[in-house]
Amino acid sequence: MSLFQRALSAEKIVLNAKVSDKKEAIQLAGELLVKQGHVTADYIVKMLEREELSTTYIGNGVAIPHGTNDSKQWIQSTGISIVQIPDGVDFGEGNTAYLLIGIAAIGDEHLDLLSNIAMVCAEEENVNRIVKAKMPTEILDIFERGM
Repeated sequence: MSLFQRALSAEKIVLNAKVSDKKEAIQLAGELLVKQGHVTADYIVKMLEREELSTTYIGNGVAIPHGTNDSKQWIQSTGISIVQIPDGVDFGEGNTAYLLIGIAAIGDEHLDLLSNIAMVCAEEENVNRIVKAKMPTEILDIFERGM
């Protein structure tokens, strides 16, 4: 089992989320990581702080919210959360995110995770399938096949 497969599970995927703004979307991604014991609630504050410094929107309707460099102390284990927002959420500068992939990683494990996410999300077709997925297992399958 790869690091990515250990970091992401069905319990950390929210389908059809309705959010009012990117702050609420980022908080939701962070709360999933907190519920599964990957981070403390303090990490969510750092995720929001990171977004203020520079957008985590990466294109193709995807944002990858994560903490600041000084947020490592609140990470207990490497984890990924996914928030599917079919209606989209404004991420500023004309960008709309339909998919948020929250990341918390120990050491340099984030490099591995980001590489896997980039490979899957670089294909617009994969992102569209994830945004339209009806079951968390569909999303897990797309990431497993894409790596």
